[in-house]
Amino acid sequence: MSFATFSKAGDYNEFRQHEMRKRRMVMVDGNLVANDSTHQVGESARVFQGGYWGFASSSRPIGAQTLGNQAFANAKAMQVFGGQEKTLPTAAYTGEHGFSGKQNWSSEQVIEWLQTVNDFAKGRYDKLASISIVAMDEFHDKYVQNSVGSRVYNNISRALGYLIMTVQDDDGKPVELAEVIGGKGGLGDLDLSMTTVEAKLDKIYEHLMAKREAVHAKGGLQTVVMAPELAGILAHEAMGHPCEADLVLGGAVTGDLRGQKIASDLVTMVDFAHSYNGEELLMPVYADDEGTPSKDATLIENGMLKDFMHNRETAAHFGEEATGSARAYAPDDEPLIRMRNTAILPGKDKIEQMIADVEDGYYLLKTSNGQADTTTEFMFGVGLGYEIKNGKLGKAIKDTTMSGSAIKMLQTVDAVSDDMYWENAGYCGKKQPMVVSMGGPAIRAKAQLGGE
Repeated sequence: MSFATFSKAGDYNEFRQHEMRKRRMVMVDGNLVANDSTHQVGESARVFQGGYWGFASSSRPIGAQTLGNQAFANAKAMQVFGGQEKTLPTAAYTGEHGFSGKQNWSSEQVIEWLQTVNDFAKGRYDKLASISIVAMDEFHDKYVQNSVGSRVYNNISRALGYLIMTVQDDDGKPVELAEVIGGKGGLGDLDLSMTTVEAKLDKIYEHLMAKREAVHAKGGLQTVVMAPELAGILAHEAMGHPCEADLVLGGAVTGDLRGQKIASDLVTMVDFAHSYNGEELLMPVYADDEGTPSKDATLIENGMLKDFMHNRETAAHFGEEATGSARAYAPDDEPLIRMRNTAILPGKDKIEQMIADVEDGYYLLKTSNGQADTTTEFMFGVGLGYEIKNGKLGKAIKDTTMSGSAIKMLQTVDAVSDDMYWENAGYCGKKQPMVVSMGGPAIRAKAQLGGE
């Protein structure tokens, strides 16, 4: 792909060439049950005319002019609802940002790794009932240009190795836990050595043995120490989405709260564009799919709701700068405001002391499924946790739920660890999937737990 001859059909015009490659292999108890690969290539155009967007896409290379004319006609068709005068921001970006990694693994190498891990686990863990191993990677190459002068090439790539183990508890019911090895690039860029895998598997198995004798958590408002992995998901799901400006315009509760105290002084939360502490993050976005230069969006600062994430249109509505947060997942998707690398910033506390200071509470390490809405109300499954009794970890707890208002919960935060954890597993859902990363430290707060 390369930059095309560009047609300027409307007030603002945009053209994207997009290639997406994905593969996924799954082995369950030594049997290869999935070996999937997809390859999508497409072009799309967007036109902003008279306050309305028009969009057109094609899986065939029909060119910017043809697609631009189709998008312009779609924008004009919207004029039946009445024209609007609105000028979009004109920030432009020129640059190329790719990922140069190691030689990627062939399918044969991946299958060999899956089998080696399976055989190792089957021979090592005597109470293992089942093991599933998943290897996947995906690559997005995008060329974006627009009528305000942007010419951008972006590559986003990630790879993931999932290790999922199952045992039976004392009642004969299955108990499952997973660990993930993830990072930028393809599978060849991950540390999938057996030394790393063995350490991950031992960790899962140790927790599974504890969960075989798990007890129920007490229901109601409890003191919880959330491990960094869990705190990152809370930041993304419960507070990140309500700070996306299109959802704010759609009625998110945050629309009336900017400039107000919504969390403890200890909480600062940022959606990072591409770097943190001088290092490139897992989902680096230097310019978004509108060709806007990407910048960090500080959503909460010392407990105060500060900013939102913007595309060009919402920036025009609020009279602010676009943050370069518009991204499209597939070649035929239209860009939406999406998070990139969202995290609560680390504090000064040590996680060991955060636990030691709790007389009666819970240490929560992993989530399962979950949901949140634009009121910041959330409910997450807790797949791994331990009692805290007199400052020490006790028995594992059975799977439970954590729920409530993210705002109310963040207002109770009284400790934030000095750790910083990042992960890029899974997808964010918002009309279309999206690859994102999330991170954070451990936090201590009050939360509603489900119980007996």
